[in-house]
Amino acid sequence: MDDLLAARFQMAVSLGFHIVFACIGMVMPFLMATSHFRWLKTGEEIYKDLTKSWSKGVAIFFAVGAVSGTVLSFELGLLWPTFMEHAGPIIGMPFSLEGTAFFVEAIALGFFLYGWGKINKWIHFWMGILVGVSGVVSGILVVAANAWMNSPTGFTWVDGAAQNIDPVAAMFNAAWLSQSIHMTIAAFLSTSFGVAGVHAFLLIKNPENPFHQKAIRIAMIFAFIAAILQPISGDFSAKDVAQRQPVKLAAMEAHFKTEKPADLIVGGVPNEETEEVDFAIHLPGMLSFLAFGDFESEVKGLEDFPKENWPPVLITHFAFQIMVGIGMLLLLTGLIYLYFRWKKPHLIFNKRFLVLLACCSPLGFIAVEAGWVVTEVGRQPWIIYEIMKTSDAVSPMPGLKYSFILITICYLFLSLIVYWLMSRQIKALKY
Repeated sequence: MDDLLAARFQMAVSLGFHIVFACIGMVMPFLMATSHFRWLKTGEEIYKDLTKSWSKGVAIFFAVGAVSGTVLSFELGLLWPTFMEHAGPIIGMPFSLEGTAFFVEAIALGFFLYGWGKINKWIHFWMGILVGVSGVVSGILVVAANAWMNSPTGFTWVDGAAQNIDPVAAMFNAAWLSQSIHMTIAAFLSTSFGVAGVHAFLLIKNPENPFHQKAIRIAMIFAFIAAILQPISGDFSAKDVAQRQPVKLAAMEAHFKTEKPADLIVGGVPNEETEEVDFAIHLPGMLSFLAFGDFESEVKGLEDFPKENWPPVLITHFAFQIMVGIGMLLLLTGLIYLYFRWKKPHLIFNKRFLVLLACCSPLGFIAVEAGWVVTEVGRQPWIIYEIMKTSDAVSPMPGLKYSFILITICYLFLSLIVYWLMSRQIKALKY
């Protein structure tokens, strides 16, 4: 394994673990706050117990997310020093603001965890809301920095260096809005289905348990709303990518030939040598419509770009198909829940539906991982799109493969600790 590949794998492992912790840390406070609000309004003790139970999970994932996020910040400088040398002054602002949001989140979480019976009940409630809001703001700021890598603005590139730097323009680049919306909804979708699935699994083992029933009802409010909104945000993101990064769109869709109109390819196995997609289903004109809102629009194929600037087509296409496929499955599950809630509420806790929810529990996180593969791998070979190549930004430090192995072991150990802590919390439930 060469150093470039080792550095990329290390970032992939670090991001892959952190993004799960970050999503849960962003969304769980809102589930917690909803349960808290219901306790304040109804006085039912079960909602208070649910709030306290979820708040312990929030604390665990906040701590783990802080550790994994700190590792990532060091890795940017250690693995990609050339990138940070040029990008640091440009996108330093969202990272510094993210640090501020993180501290606000930490302070609010401290007030919430230790404020039971010690501060005004509504101030206590709003501290929980503040934990969630600051977590979402923190996530959006990080995504804005990543979006800049896909749509670099706020500077002029002269003789291999950035000049006339405008950090505000860099932060609010052309990609930040679509990526932020899509990622935030993805966090709500994955975490809400994850929480609902865990409680569904526990409810299967202990039917008629009111604790898990109420937990599922709260989680599924967020889950089905996010499931309905996500395809809309996905369409917004796809149209944005079609305008800014047509080569990424071509790789996502395994679209080798420029066509007018262009077919949408469902499934299939791309072959970069023959520039064909085997075993695919073709939907005539649909790619033109999805990319540009017109069934007759021309969509550029990979053939229009130098082959050395192609992203890895197989990986990008498969990741995109996994993301979309899971998104459609979760949308269907959300619509089924909405139908049951509206027309047949007695079926919400039917064993078959609970099994479906339990099976959906990890799927949202798999879709999130696949989406980040599309975002990052689909930008290759660039670390700053059409400005700096990834191969030019990697550290000259030897032995990066050993760093990759060490970091992977650390993250696996960290995941085992989280699993152990969460298992203890579940077993400690009095319900």
